[in-house]
Amino acid sequence: MSASEKAEKGRPRVPTGIAGLDEMLGGGFPSGHVVLVTGLPGTGKTCFGLQFLMAGATAGEKGVFLSLEEDVAPLLESARMFRWPVDAAVSGGTLKILRIDPKETRQSLHRIQGELGKELTGLGAQRIVVDSVSLLNMLSDDESGRRSTLFALAAACRESGATTVLTAEADPLHPEVSRDGLSEYVADGVLLLGYRTGPDGHRVGLSLRVLKMRRTAHARSVQPYSIGANGIAVDAKAVDFGGP
Repeated sequence: MSASEKAEKGRPRVPTGIAGLDEMLGGGFPSGHVVLVTGLPGTGKTCFGLQFLMAGATAGEKGVFLSLEEDVAPLLESARMFRWPVDAAVSGGTLKILRIDPKETRQSLHRIQGELGKELTGLGAQRIVVDSVSLLNMLSDDESGRRSTLFALAAACRESGATTVLTAEADPLHPEVSRDGLSEYVADGVLLLGYRTGPDGHRVGLSLRVLKMRRTAHARSVQPYSIGANGIAVDAKAVDFGGP
């Protein structure tokens, strides 16, 4: 085993809080990674992000939910549906929800490209969720601008030293990749949330696959998951279900 492999093997893990997924990842995300969670609507991307932050809050870790989509009130209501102690986390300072409005183009770009890294560091964030990076497209008129904004966002999260989850909408025609086609390139890891279909083509369930996770071993199988009363749970012991 090389020195770099030994260093990565000893790298701290950040539990996701999602039953079964940590087993697939050897204990959780490598600390400091930026991980993309992509999937079609209804596959639980926002739920995934909230559950990741609440797992940290329960352990006393500070988390930041950076929303480009929903306002604070509906996000809190979504968390309450899963009976997570989100109000206690907010009042206790272990969860902070920040809003970036893609419609306020100039202010949002200035914040992402100039101030966000220091802001996240100042909050002491150990876990960050950005939901959803797909809406960054609204801040730029061309691909070069979109790429620059996305890379600036990822750099701000890395600057804070936190472990980060970025969510993104999958391409409806090619659901194994993000709709913007760029998000995969800024991420250290990529998780794909998808639908399983029966022989007749109808959706029969949900499946998760770890497409990549840099500098660490991980399961490469496709595993079923469910979204229940307590959030997302992955059946890590089920037989590989094939592609989503």
